[in-house]
Amino acid sequence: MLPMCQNYMTQKNELYFQFLSLPVNIAFARSTVAAFAVQIEEFTEAEYNEIRKAVSEAVSNCVQHGYPNSTGMINISVFIENDLLTIVIEDQGAGIENIELAKRTEFTTRPGENLGWGFNFMEACMDEIEIESVVGKGTKLTMKKRPQNKDARPT
Repeated sequence: MLPMCQNYMTQKNELYFQFLSLPVNIAFARSTVAAFAVQIEEFTEAEYNEIRKAVSEAVSNCVQHGYPNSTGMINISVFIENDLLTIVIEDQGAGIENIELAKRTEFTTRPGENLGWGFNFMEACMDEIEIESVVGKGTKLTMKKRPQNKDARPT
């Protein structure tokens, strides 16, 4: 049995989950990742909202563009190491033909349906993002975030 008065907050933790590329699962993914991220107590509520927004955009891209005419699996891995949150979102869908073009503001493969701001929102919300993609095989997006102004927060 564990003693009652010790802090068991881990310095390192991992979460893995997968789900079908259905629009209803976008909210599930963002909520699950944000709930896991609360282990990094230094994040502000605004930073948790940024994490939610970035995950929503990434999973939306998988649903709409990774599997445009079908349903497939989306895999999410989340890692916490000290104050670093790393989120990896993968699909085995259509892939991105030109990553640099896809990252441009207002570029979209579905004119009239999408605004084309997804990668811009992700980059604005996270400290860094990395995109790997192979046409016909899928896309892997890695996003990282640390709490900002950590030293200015009360302990």
